[in-house]
Amino acid sequence: MSSPRSAPVLVFDGDCAICSTLSRIVAERIRRRDDDFVIAAWQDLDLTELGLTEQQVIDALQWVTPAGRIASGADAVAAVLMAGHVWWRPFGAVIRLPLVNQLAAVIYRWVAANRDRLPGGTPACAMPPSSRAS
Repeated sequence: MSSPRSAPVLVFDGDCAICSTLSRIVAERIRRRDDDFVIAAWQDLDLTELGLTEQQVIDALQWVTPAGRIASGADAVAAVLMAGHVWWRPFGAVIRLPLVNQLAAVIYRWVAANRDRLPGGTPACAMPPSSRAS
């Protein structure tokens, strides 16, 4: 990835089947154009350049603006929706509402903690990167 960036970056866990599937859905259905924002697995990025740590990307989806502002988890989902096709933006705006945002954060944390048990999840989704098979 070259600096400076002109588009936001959506950072997901490329070892997680659910995360990979959802990132494809974002690319195909939510993002308007390829140059609106970059979608990349954290394993393929220079995290230091993005201002992220490995722990942050293991814990949650990350959205990094060209200015370096970071949104995580449910806030990253809202940012993706706000940057997508116009018909997704109301959903992103609703997620940003104070009480909805708190609920969305709880739901996001539950999904993230249980992603290996959800449909499409695999054991690799739950294992720390150091334990994952290459």
